[in-house]
Amino acid sequence: MEKGRIRAISISDRKGMRKTNVDQVEIRPDHGIVTDAHAGDWHRQLSLLAQESIEKMVAMGLTVKAGDFAENITTEGLDLLALPVGTRVRMGETIVEITQIGKECHTRCAIYYQAGDCVMPKEGIFAIVLKGGVLKVGDEVEELPTDYYRVGVLTASDKGSKGEREDQSGQVIRDMVAKIGGHVEQYAVVPDEKDVLRDTMKQWIDEEKLDLVLTTGGTGLGPRDVTPDAALEIIEKQIPGIAEVMRMRSLEKTDRAMLSRAVAGTRKQAIIVNLPGSPKAVEECLGEIIATLPHGIRILQGKTGECARK
Repeated sequence: MEKGRIRAISISDRKGMRKTNVDQVEIRPDHGIVTDAHAGDWHRQLSLLAQESIEKMVAMGLTVKAGDFAENITTEGLDLLALPVGTRVRMGETIVEITQIGKECHTRCAIYYQAGDCVMPKEGIFAIVLKGGVLKVGDEVEELPTDYYRVGVLTASDKGSKGEREDQSGQVIRDMVAKIGGHVEQYAVVPDEKDVLRDTMKQWIDEEKLDLVLTTGGTGLGPRDVTPDAALEIIEKQIPGIAEVMRMRSLEKTDRAMLSRAVAGTRKQAIIVNLPGSPKAVEECLGEIIATLPHGIRILQGKTGECARK
């Protein structure tokens, strides 16, 4: 995929003014730059403009620089205008998703009156923040592939959370999701406590904006098996077919599979799937559904439509 770099980072404490260049900033998920006036709970948390666009205005005789167009991030070497809405872009350790290209200016800025034109309304790019972090001038910026999925792996295990058992199932999940473009960005081994499981899944989806959360363990009838109960407290729509297929696959191996209470469903724009606890069962069950998960994510996020059987 095409790569570039961060030429400049610019912020302001008020809207409607040119921004000041800084060396680095903190970016928060679903917010934007912590110290910038344009950050917040909306679809234009960050604004980007290519240095190549600024140079068009310089060629018209204007003395302008990064930040003068009220953009937050000035890139260089990446064709921003070729990236459609929905594209995900990695900037340093952060990830953003493009939500808008260009904007309507209700009032003419000083640049427009000087040159009779301005690039920001036509070539400015706006985005929401999916993954936060510290962003620095000079950091690499790149378009991410369309099959890039941000994944969380949550292992429910009393012994594992105490370091008394190696989490082999979690590693199986890591290896398998990598084959569908999944990148494990959150991982935790927690005790079989419903509140802990529920709150971890909720935080990963609501705040970290993950696309897929896969749990392992705690799906049976034991008194400490509460993973499905935790999932059901936050799931908005169930996907019964996923759990049914996994049980059918497991029934080929053992009739005890019918005792599994695993569930699957959606929350916001993410899919949650409960997997069994043993590495072998994880491999079998996840292997049965993994090829369909990317399509489900794309449908959920409005990036593709329903399709007929091939």
